Amino acid sequence: MAPKKAKGDALKPPPLIGRFGTSLKIGIVGLPNVGKSTFFNVLTKSEAAAENFPFCTIDPNESRVPIPDERFFLCENVNSQTILKNCVWCRWWFALWLCPVSAGAFEDEDIIHVEGTVDPVRDMEIIHEELRMKDEEMISPIIDKLEKTAIRGGDKKLKPEYDIMCKIKGWVVDEKKHVRYYPDWNDKEIEVLNKFLFLTSKPMIYLVNLSERDYIRRKNKWLVKIKEWVDSHDPGALVIPFSGNLESKLQDMSEEERHKYCTEQKTQSALNKIIKTGYATLQLEYFFTTGPDEVRAWTIRKGTKAPQAAGKIHTDFEKGFIMAEVMKFQDFKEEGSESAVKAAGKYRQQGRNYIVEDGDIIFFKFNAPNAPKKK
Repeated sequence: MAPKKAKGDALKPPPLIGRFGTSLKIGIVGLPNVGKSTFFNVLTKSEAAAENFPFCTIDPNESRVPIPDERFFLCENVNSQTILKNCVWCRWWFALWLCPVSAGAFEDEDIIHVEGTVDPVRDMEIIHEELRMKDEEMISPIIDKLEKTAIRGGDKKLKPEYDIMCKIKGWVVDEKKHVRYYPDWNDKEIEVLNKFLFLTSKPMIYLVNLSERDYIRRKNKWLVKIKEWVDSHDPGALVIPFSGNLESKLQDMSEEERHKYCTEQKTQSALNKIIKTGYATLQLEYFFTTGPDEVRAWTIRKGTKAPQAAGKIHTDFEKGFIMAEVMKFQDFKEEGSESAVKAAGKYRQQGRNYIVEDGDIIFFKFNAPNAPKKK
């Protein structure tokens, strides 16, 4: 959906379907035995069950994963006692924000595929349909309830919501399409969609679980077919190859051993790319605040203005916003310290219309709204 014009011809970010706020939550869905538990264990360094039989992980597993970013070296350069990194929530099953499909794309005689054969394109079609059917189950009771109140009960305030839900039903149930595929939901419709958070409204990243050999040589007979299917059925979605076996092996190595192995094999872990892609998919970024007590990263949506970014720290910061003192991370890295950035003339004072950029290091000045006036 294209951005809309706000007052003063400024671009207003388009509303997003399927999420609120600025939390990154990743859900891992897929058929049994395609590598979900292995990937979860590697990503979270936990020990979720990963047995070779269907539905061994029916109950949701949940964990927090620190987000990798080379800019966290900030804490060393400002002599901070603590660094608070952003985290991504990672759990199983469906009530999630971002749903990657893990498609097992290699044959292993020790792995029992629930469908009997390896066919990741078929697997993706099955998962897509199951997600849609789950939404279909949700839609009918919602419409029934609205019909009682808005139609038979005469509640005019709920009539627009009823009409919108009927439109959603026509798309998901009758047309058998995912919510996010509809070309032009308007603001009111998105407001209703985000009230119910349908599974098919959530963006997807497609993870292709390859054997270690195929991942290193960047070849697999299914990769082209998978990419063609995604481009045709979910345009714009990303396909990321990874190897659960390789990731497990790298995790058991020391840092020196990992570096040596990856250099020799001319390969690298895909975990950082997967996590960062999740941020980009949800149009998220973060800015830093620094001080002697802590360095902290604050997640915001791209396009957020300075007062609203300040409000992430505390509502009083937004209400009493005066200015944002900003230095760019790259300037800080090149100059080596805050004082050096100032001396180089790269330290900026920004007003309430400043749009915060990814990696900004910010000190906010504000008036406490309820502070007593000086006599």
